Amino acid sequence: MDKTFFSFTYNRLLTTLALVTLVAALGTYAYYTLQQSKYIYTGPTTISITGEGEVVGVPDIGTFSFSVTEAGADAAAAQAASGAKINDILAALKEQGIEERDIKTEYYSLYPKYKYETGVCFPGSYCPGEQVQDGFEVNQTIVVKVRDLTKAGALLALAGEKGATNISGLSFTIDEPEILKAEARTLAIADAKAKAAVLADELDVRLVKMVGYYEDEYATPYYDARMGGDMMMSEQAAYSAPSVPTGENTTTSRVTITYQVR
Repeated sequence: MDKTFFSFTYNRLLTTLALVTLVAALGTYAYYTLQQSKYIYTGPTTISITGEGEVVGVPDIGTFSFSVTEAGADAAAAQAASGAKINDILAALKEQGIEERDIKTEYYSLYPKYKYETGVCFPGSYCPGEQVQDGFEVNQTIVVKVRDLTKAGALLALAGEKGATNISGLSFTIDEPEILKAEARTLAIADAKAKAAVLADELDVRLVKMVGYYEDEYATPYYDARMGGDMMMSEQAAYSAPSVPTGENTTTSRVTITYQVR
């Protein structure tokens, strides 16, 4: 055999090996491409729209609190003095139409009082003192709900006239806030639907179905009609019925709706 034959055979062998290597490489590439395709998202296309709704309501409930602090030589005496004053104030409020269900105790405490005493001592000497119990003190805070807001100012003055130690926290709110929340939610959903329709038209897609819904927590600010800063009234203050404008409450709702589009 001549050299030409061997050269031809050798070239064919190299070509075959090259083709086999190429096929193997392409097969490996195809395998890994298929493996990676498992992690590529192929689900439906979606859009998410946020809608907002707002409802304004006039407060129909007012609340305020008052406190009574009394002291006595012992616990029983302190409680009796506090109870007598509290009962007198509550009786006056009930005569003005406040119902039992709208009165509740928010805070009650009974604790001993102490005073510091020093003994007789000679000039220049060290005279240690000591704490000595000096009776008991009772503090009770009552919260009152006012349904007839035209009486709110007069009721505040009445509590002061009857001996309340301080009066504070007159505020106005809605008695059934869930009704306003539902109305605000309905408006927010309608707003989201309208925005979704506009966006779908701009993107030249069709809304297929809703696939997600999320609702934010509500934010319901209230009008706080505190009079004179913290509205603290001492026993010596003049208790004239104040003006108490109720203002308006705003209830807001925010929802996010996700649609599948095509």
